[in-house]
Amino acid sequence: MTNPEVAIMMLCLFIVFVLLGFPIAFTLVAMGVGFGYYAYWHNPETFSEIFDNQIFYLLNQNTYSVMESDTLVAIPLFLFMGYVVERADIVGRLFRSLQMAAHNLPGSMAIAALITCAVFSTASGIVGAVVTLMGLLAYPAMAKANYDKKFAAGVICAGGTLGILIPPSIMLIVYAAIAELSPLRLYAAAMFPGLLLAGLYIVYAIVRVSLNPSIAPKPPKEDIPPVSEIYKDLFISFVPLTVLIFTVLGSILGGLATPAEAAAMGALGSMILAALYRALTWQKIQESVFLCAKATAMVCWLFVGSWTFASVFSYLGGHDVIEHWVLSMDLAPWQFLVMVQAIIFVLGWPLEWSEILIIFVPIFLPMLDNFGVNPYFFAMLVALNLQTSFLTPPMAMSAYYLKGVLKNQIELMEIFKGLLPYLGIVLFSMVLLYQFPGIALWLPDYLFGAYIP
Repeated sequence: MTNPEVAIMMLCLFIVFVLLGFPIAFTLVAMGVGFGYYAYWHNPETFSEIFDNQIFYLLNQNTYSVMESDTLVAIPLFLFMGYVVERADIVGRLFRSLQMAAHNLPGSMAIAALITCAVFSTASGIVGAVVTLMGLLAYPAMAKANYDKKFAAGVICAGGTLGILIPPSIMLIVYAAIAELSPLRLYAAAMFPGLLLAGLYIVYAIVRVSLNPSIAPKPPKEDIPPVSEIYKDLFISFVPLTVLIFTVLGSILGGLATPAEAAAMGALGSMILAALYRALTWQKIQESVFLCAKATAMVCWLFVGSWTFASVFSYLGGHDVIEHWVLSMDLAPWQFLVMVQAIIFVLGWPLEWSEILIIFVPIFLPMLDNFGVNPYFFAMLVALNLQTSFLTPPMAMSAYYLKGVLKNQIELMEIFKGLLPYLGIVLFSMVLLYQFPGIALWLPDYLFGAYIP
């Protein structure tokens, strides 16, 4: 029963329900089933035939497809690796060591926080975990050192969002499953954009403090331990974690292991690392397993709901209407990219990355061939753009994560003000990527050969 008007109403109602605070995954399932029942409606002759509707078969098949997806197996394993690393206080050791090692640089604590966020992001891929943990570790230390509140909050929130860009990003695994792209090529494509963004954050922090040293005073000389102790602590905290991360990523990018196999190796490695630090307890394992299961269940239900929602939306003719509208404008490829990224940026104000990625991005994916856009280049533009969904008020989730752990230590508006410069940096990095696509495409082409559609 094709009815494009109903499809558009379905999409609008979804946005309304999300803004009202309904759970995203179950809203997707409920609307998919409700509108799907209408889409696949047939006149039942008996009471039992009322439930003989194709939407129930579709929901069942989507659930089974999620459960057997090889790509999605990597998600719980990467999550478990991140949670074990978090609870073993390895990140805290790393931050304190980097803070001392960078004491001669302007804004040393901010630099240490950004580097720690980048490293921990590669170990977890979870924005909420990174921002929350760094809020507990770095913010009190910066506040004690008389750092400006807005500056400190901006550093932590911006650094924490790197988790959805730098591999092994959970977002990239989700994107690979949605767009049917190789997660290996996506990981390779994300390496340099992720490092570029982290580097731009660090450069901004150094320049900002150099121009206004009062926002980040240098640590007193009496608080600086001997150089030998600094580098000893840095070696003990930094080297084991980076070896684990590069082993996991190297095995993926080198073609030695699939993301799921590498994630399993990373999960085991994180437990060995925690044991070496004498921080592996039964309680911490239980907490890591519980948090891993909770986050994985959320992701899986998001997939079940989104695939059901998208299938019904497409069956009703929603995709055809939007595709016809876009193609009728006779846009140049660059105009198409600007329009799509502008839409994603605006959607980032009220929505999180998961809703944008799962519901809205697939609407534009079928049009890439029409405009001759490389899907991996497009994916990196989207990945950078999705950083803004964590940094753009009023739904800047990184700000709410930080506010949640700091309570009355800082006002929400102060966090928002601290975020704005980093929002500009993300947009600048998107411009750089558009002007120099090789930032994203060189490494995957080098490792796996030129992309052939």
